[in-house]
Amino acid sequence: MTTAPQGSTVPPIIGHRGAGCHAPENTLASIRRAAVLGVRWVELDARLSRDFEVILLHDDTVDRTSDGSGLVAEKDWAELQALDAGTWYGEAFSSERIPSLRQAITVLAELGLGANVEIKPCVGREDATGRIVARLLNEKWPAASPIPLISSFNLETLKAARDVAPYIPRALAVSTIPEDWREQLVELGSNALHCDHKHIYVGQVREVLDAKCALRCFTVNEADRARTLYDWGVEAVFTDYPERMPMR
Repeated sequence: MTTAPQGSTVPPIIGHRGAGCHAPENTLASIRRAAVLGVRWVELDARLSRDFEVILLHDDTVDRTSDGSGLVAEKDWAELQALDAGTWYGEAFSSERIPSLRQAITVLAELGLGANVEIKPCVGREDATGRIVARLLNEKWPAASPIPLISSFNLETLKAARDVAPYIPRALAVSTIPEDWREQLVELGSNALHCDHKHIYVGQVREVLDAKCALRCFTVNEADRARTLYDWGVEAVFTDYPERMPMR
């Protein structure tokens, strides 16, 4: 980035792991499919290979979403690239590979998409993962693209990302909203929470909004639930089925 971003405009519908139920999640095909479905932003999971390449993968292991097995943190980028990351979803995606975040940024720029990069550190690499992902976004994210958003469930990771790229907006991801959420956001220099929609009620939403913070919910796959959340004041929903979601 050539200039320090001052904020981020997040749309009401965010494709979860690209378009996670229309193509193998966290792949370039999934990002492209999200664009076809009219999504303006996607959420992607980022973690480190053994040799510190930032890759897109949700789990600690490659077992569920590739033909390989074992921990991501114990595999180099070259090993990960050799895996088939699409056939598990369908034969039509047999050519898909685990992408790097660098590759994803190129595709996002081509498609004009914004992204929430959720950082998934492995144990012992919380600080390093936050710093490396933030540095990559700060250096490689195109100035013409929508300003990205960084999120994580891990406080140490978000603090590290903040220290490296303080002007990239951050959001704290939680399953349930903790009692000390205000203090945590102040510490992080953040004004946004990402929460499991199944674990919130309207009173909590009002508290967050009264504090001038944004609330976004995952993973919402039913239109009626999305309408309820929007009515409560939730800013955005992460969904595997963006074509089902109503516009605000």
